[in-house]
Amino acid sequence: MSSIPTIPRGWNTKNIGDLSGKKFLITGGTSGIGKEAARELIRAGAHVTITARDAQKGAATALELGSKNISVGSLDLTSLDSIQNFAKSITSDFDVLILNAGVMATPFAHTKDGFELQLGTNHLGHFALAGLLHSKVTDRVVSVSSQAHRIGNFGDGTKAQILDRAKGIGPYKPWSAYGASKLANLLFTNELQRRIMKNEWRFSAYAVHPGYSNTNLQNVSPAMRGATAEARVTAAMNAVIAQSASRGALPTLCAATHSPLVGASYIGPDGLMEMRGFPKLTRAAGIAYDQELAANLWAVSEELTGVTWG
Repeated sequence: MSSIPTIPRGWNTKNIGDLSGKKFLITGGTSGIGKEAARELIRAGAHVTITARDAQKGAATALELGSKNISVGSLDLTSLDSIQNFAKSITSDFDVLILNAGVMATPFAHTKDGFELQLGTNHLGHFALAGLLHSKVTDRVVSVSSQAHRIGNFGDGTKAQILDRAKGIGPYKPWSAYGASKLANLLFTNELQRRIMKNEWRFSAYAVHPGYSNTNLQNVSPAMRGATAEARVTAAMNAVIAQSASRGALPTLCAATHSPLVGASYIGPDGLMEMRGFPKLTRAAGIAYDQELAANLWAVSEELTGVTWG
């Protein structure tokens, strides 16, 4: 009788083996968790492609990480045209796709294609990108969610309700919208794993959350609202309470490199309330495993993005 795979207690970057010859693609790799994950993967010998909306920032990150094993691609997850163009630039197979980029608790806005900004960026943009690239992924798709998924919902879960949320119809609360987008990451991962098994695709799907980590993500909303005082308070709190971005990247690195793992595994920190610590297998809120909701979200996502996975 085989046992369920586990993650060794205290798993860290020293547990990453030689990744020479492996290829990773990370969205949003110019700061925070994406950047720290890229740093460690490169250190282990992998070739890493990071994406950036700002070409100068992408080039500066590549220079900072200082390796010939890094490439930078131009990608704006708020634009389906940009997603299509970037996907066309990926012409060969790669091992792992890490869906990391995101925005958090932003003021109400729409993407270039008319989607509510947070769901559009954090879920729909990644759904489209992964759908366009899935035939080139040979090992894993890793989605970065958040503990905030526990405050997310899609109303009655019907396609009509999901469609309204995606288009920003109805009352808008920044944190509720963020929670819904992070819930979508988990629903996507679980539905993707079901489809992997049905279609016998050659990769597995995993999800992670970083706990409370000191990244630029918390400053996006205050910056958009011009709330400089709030930004200063947030930065001060991060410095005192949050774990480092490098520690926050451990669940992502574990999901991207540790074997064996069961498909649809969810990994987060092992400390108090999963706020900080080393990677462990964990469970999401029950709603994240709702198969009908996940199927409805998938159908709406295909309709809105025009990307079907086959």
